[in-house]
Amino acid sequence: MSDPSQYYDEWLTNDSFAAIVIREPLVSVEGPDGVIFPATYAASKDGKFPGGYNIDPPEGEKNVCIVDSVGSQANRIEPIFANPTYSDLVPQIIIEAGEKKVNLLEAGHRAGDAIVRSTLLHKELQDAFKRILNGNALPMAKIAPTSLVFGVWDSRDTQAKLPRLIVSTIRAFDVQKLTRSAVYIPPVNYVNLGLITEEQQQKATGDEKNPLSQRGFVNALASATHGGVIARGGVRRDVTFSLAALRLLSAGNDEQNEQKTLKLRRYILGLSLIAITAPPQTYLRQGCNLVLDLDKPRSCLLVKANGTKSELQLTHEKAIAYAKIVANDFGVGESKTVKFDPDLANKDISGVGNVTPTKKTRAQARATATQTDGQNP
Repeated sequence: MSDPSQYYDEWLTNDSFAAIVIREPLVSVEGPDGVIFPATYAASKDGKFPGGYNIDPPEGEKNVCIVDSVGSQANRIEPIFANPTYSDLVPQIIIEAGEKKVNLLEAGHRAGDAIVRSTLLHKELQDAFKRILNGNALPMAKIAPTSLVFGVWDSRDTQAKLPRLIVSTIRAFDVQKLTRSAVYIPPVNYVNLGLITEEQQQKATGDEKNPLSQRGFVNALASATHGGVIARGGVRRDVTFSLAALRLLSAGNDEQNEQKTLKLRRYILGLSLIAITAPPQTYLRQGCNLVLDLDKPRSCLLVKANGTKSELQLTHEKAIAYAKIVANDFGVGESKTVKFDPDLANKDISGVGNVTPTKKTRAQARATATQTDGQNP
């Protein structure tokens, strides 16, 4: 594999190709009847969702449970590009925040994250976002190319928004919801030993906010809390890589940029192919350790706009080989280490820095202008 034009260019230029869809059956390391713990979510403000596992519908045998959401999956996949195997394929942007070093690949909002707006790199990224608004994704690909792969929204500044090219979700089907209870008994009876008074113990019993309860000096009970689920209908990871969305990326509308656009799309395609073929994380959280279910077939389909589907033989090794060639042809952006600047952060918070004013800041400015107008008729 030396000439990238021999391989996937048709996907990048022909509107008849819609997406690559992967379906991977998963299973608990304990087996099909093993208990797994899905993600839990906070209750909605309107009270319609009480919090806990996201199961639809909440009652009944035929349901679907979110085990790992789209955002969570993206945050698990993106940091692999910091690993030595892939690190040369993307710029490594390191932010020194106090004693901690944070790779931009780990920032939840990617190129639009507050941590990078609070560095000297902000102006460069802001300009890249503005270029996106004008139809040119090339500058962003030179700084934070994975923001083009996993989606980014500069919601605190330019409002530039790019969709996720890759959507990955893990769901469990036909789940049976379980509960669990627990009790903590202190190693000694502090009252009998005269170490705390009986009155102190009585006040603390059943009161989780009491210091004695918080510090573990009295019995603690937990009843009918989240106990995981049994997925009677199985667990599956669904991955969709939108080729149609990838073709929206360009290096500008000028015809002279046609070759630059093709190189840009090849580069992002290479990164995306690595992302969708990389071995998935097996450990999601305590009680949720999932592996491929070898008793069920895995599918990888190339889907066309007319609905036809064909099997796609796509391996991780082929993805890496292609990605290296197109990255070299494109020219990977420069890796940088920048420092978090508290002064820039405070300006960003107050809306007086090099950012688009927030609604609160604009309201304050209007109020100040009104007061000034009133004082000087």
